[in-house]
Amino acid sequence: MIRIGICGYGNLGKGVELAVQNSKDMSLVAVFTRRSPETVKTNGTQVYHLEDVLDFKDKIDVMIICGGSATDLPKQTPELSKHFNVVDSFDTHANIFMHYQNVNQIAKENGKLGVISTGWDPGMFSLNRLYMEAVLPDGTDYTFWGKGVSQGHSDAIRRIKGVQDARQYTIPKEEALNRVRSGENPLLSTREKHLRECYVVLEAGADALYVEQQIKTMPNYFADYDTVVHFISQEELEKNHKGIPHGGFVIRTGQTNVGVQHKIEYSLKLDSNPEFTGSVMTAYARACYRMNQEGKTGAITVFDVAPKYLSTKSLEELLKHTL
Repeated sequence: MIRIGICGYGNLGKGVELAVQNSKDMSLVAVFTRRSPETVKTNGTQVYHLEDVLDFKDKIDVMIICGGSATDLPKQTPELSKHFNVVDSFDTHANIFMHYQNVNQIAKENGKLGVISTGWDPGMFSLNRLYMEAVLPDGTDYTFWGKGVSQGHSDAIRRIKGVQDARQYTIPKEEALNRVRSGENPLLSTREKHLRECYVVLEAGADALYVEQQIKTMPNYFADYDTVVHFISQEELEKNHKGIPHGGFVIRTGQTNVGVQHKIEYSLKLDSNPEFTGSVMTAYARACYRMNQEGKTGAITVFDVAPKYLSTKSLEELLKHTL
């Protein structure tokens, strides 16, 4: 059994717990939190304070880190990779290479393996972009996210001074999506492809204008998008924005000869973003353990993981029934 630890127990941590408990080759050792452990209610998993994590160095095969990309993962993933094999879902695309370098150096020095930026984008969508470009080099690809709640962007808003709670929806612009599907191959800016809609609950006495300005000018998250901010009550947020759906499309159009056109499309429609992301991270935790057992260390991404490492099936089963 692959022994799993979970660092962080928000929506994503809960999704990972569910996925691990549904995996026949894994056992869940512990959840680690910065909160008081007695205040955290899990689905039967023992909870410890994050300060106690080193007591489990020899009891956990892979630590799945479920913090946010804005402030948690840049610190937690390198630090924990000194002592554990790790998997994270770092999703600030502009900073992935820097994050990779930071984790790679520390993990290599300590004989550990870190799989970074797993999930569905980056993650499953990244793989499809690579496959599509390799097959249709003469072409153009497009990625559309939503409509759905972005956990990373919602977390980034919640870190702003004066914000009590928030949900952020990423919404594809229909005009842009239709132009791509029609084969027009348009040149689209970031702003032309998506709208970001934010629902924000302010703390008592908070400055709404300040919060809105901080959101709309936040680099890597909102600055390059048309962004709409709505200020609502906590009650309204709980009533109308409780779910965490998401999804999206990766589309590539291209040609293999003059006038011979092709289109590839991969899509996801998710009832629960964190449960799906947690399932992806859990599959990559399996791969992380197996590859480290074979001697692989440092940092890797989904591009480095052969599909066979993700599956609970043997290679013989995969060749007979899946290939």
